[in-house]
Amino acid sequence: MAVIPAPARRAALESLVRRKARAQRIITALRENYPEADCALTYHNAWQLLVATILSAQCTDERVNKVTPGLFRRFRSIKAFAGAGLEEIQEEIRSTGFFRNKARSIQGAARAIIADHNGRVPKGMADLTALPGVGRKTAHVVRGTFFGLPAITVDTHVGRLSRRLGLSRHTDPVKVEGDLEEVLPEADRTYTSHALIWHGRRICGARRPACEACSMIPFCPSAGLF
Repeated sequence: MAVIPAPARRAALESLVRRKARAQRIITALRENYPEADCALTYHNAWQLLVATILSAQCTDERVNKVTPGLFRRFRSIKAFAGAGLEEIQEEIRSTGFFRNKARSIQGAARAIIADHNGRVPKGMADLTALPGVGRKTAHVVRGTFFGLPAITVDTHVGRLSRRLGLSRHTDPVKVEGDLEEVLPEADRTYTSHALIWHGRRICGARRPACEACSMIPFCPSAGLF
């Protein structure tokens, strides 16, 4: 089944109340199909999750999960990352791409956490995004996945599905985040972010969404039935 262009235009006439109700149906469908949806990155503490998320930029989670075990064996603490030679970190993360920038971000974040947060990863959005290399997406991953706070992580999958599902008409991740905050209950935000990523990878792909296998057809404007 082909995707009809610009579904957000079709949903634009929908009231906020109806959009919230449809969002709840989306959440229900996601929970039925992906009850175990969670962050795909492997980590054991907040610092490891922060590093893994920085590494995941323009890189698959699978590749990151192959790199981080050796990385965390070599550098066992935030202090170790802060004091390492930059080339040493680069060597360990080279295969994730953009390794020079990522190494600088990781070391800069380590040093800032030691200097400004007593060596502990902060949970506040402003504190996290003040760290080198940490944007809203990375901060939301850490806040939602590790600290259990309501968090909407807008990656390429969440952005794409939000538009296809008529929950947002924006391409700016910050604006998409704002639109989703309007319709997603706080208790469902972190889960829904993870589940949309799973659905985007498995069913609603960027080039060829498998609409025939999608449980959201009855309430997805892209399918032309909404």
